[in-house]
Amino acid sequence: MMAGMNTEACDPGELAALREIFASRPEAAPPAGWEAVRSFEAEHHIVLPEPYRTFVAEICDGLRAGPPYYGLLPLAEVPLDWGSDRPERVLAEPFPLTEAWLWEEDDDEEELSVEEYEARLAPVFDHGSLLLGTDGCGMYWHLIVTGPQRGHVWQIAGEGAMPFGPESPDAVMPGTPGFTGWATHWAGGRSWFPDA
Repeated sequence: MMAGMNTEACDPGELAALREIFASRPEAAPPAGWEAVRSFEAEHHIVLPEPYRTFVAEICDGLRAGPPYYGLLPLAEVPLDWGSDRPERVLAEPFPLTEAWLWEEDDDEEELSVEEYEARLAPVFDHGSLLLGTDGCGMYWHLIVTGPQRGHVWQIAGEGAMPFGPESPDAVMPGTPGFTGWATHWAGGRSWFPDA
């Protein structure tokens, strides 16, 4: 987790930024409320990272139009194109990555059986993350809820997984890490991939 990113206490400035972005949007769903948030957390044996936790409880629980492109999902939902034959999502298991992994370019892929390869990928899609939504074409946005990347937003697609907001000069998706940074980036109309 990057220094300065607090996932345990909600920063009033971040909450104000999220209210400004979402509260007045006509396509925003009403907040879920604290009872629904606590019930979800108890069911999955997690505590959602701040400021997303307070955002869902007090500001908005879903948005029909961006971010992502097909809308911000309500708590506990998956995109329509997620598929019904996928493994069970286990939010309490740690998200396995700490840096980008483009498995299409992974040399180890050729040495693994299909079963071994799928077993390696499954936790990336299904452990320790909450689905925020999809940009279509199999590109899903995940909020990491368990593990070292807790509070970060990742894009996970058929080609690989990468975090939004690393502060390094060679970052594919540079920006301010975390849910507020991701939402602010979208609200500013900026491209996720500035060099694309």
